[in-house]
Amino acid sequence: MTAVTKILLAGAILVASCAALPAQQAQTQRLRGTIAKVEGNVLTLKPATGDNVTLTLTGNAMVVAVVKASLADIKEGTFLGSAAMPQPDGSQRALEVHIFPEQMRGTGEGHRPYAPVANSTMTNGTSGAAVTGVDGSTLVVKYKDGEKKIVVPPGVPIVRYEIGSAADLKPGANFTVLAATKKADGTFEAARINVGRDGVVPQ
Repeated sequence: MTAVTKILLAGAILVASCAALPAQQAQTQRLRGTIAKVEGNVLTLKPATGDNVTLTLTGNAMVVAVVKASLADIKEGTFLGSAAMPQPDGSQRALEVHIFPEQMRGTGEGHRPYAPVANSTMTNGTSGAAVTGVDGSTLVVKYKDGEKKIVVPPGVPIVRYEIGSAADLKPGANFTVLAATKKADGTFEAARINVGRDGVVPQ
């Protein structure tokens, strides 16, 4: 093999590697809005902004129903998640709280930044008993590497997740897809969709 041939071959390998890179690092995005049309596992969605989009749910996709709940539904040992704003004293002031069903225990466990809201956090873990105080109820949420004190002010939205079904996918229902993958043809694909029941708007 000549030196020129080796150079050309190396260049071809590099190009092929670069071409494969986007497929290996497919970016996902968040979709929110209402369901406009349902045809089997293919949904026409009306996002909060912009034109309608087409979403295909994978064969093993999870449908999560989101229903209204209250602080009374949170018991010691409940697995939950809370988007919150960090406070000067180290606590987190809840923006919303969602209660997971037992089948989803462990989902997203931990404490991390919450991208949809600037400077906020998301904490998923196991709750202790709620303690009522001047600023609202306080929960200590424990996860694998630590714990966070979360203050839940009055009026903060609290919802419960339930394992749903295709029956929850109907025109007019509010939805959120946390991780939709955009395909080459401009449509989207996802393995999970959260759908509000009785007018609930998933965050």
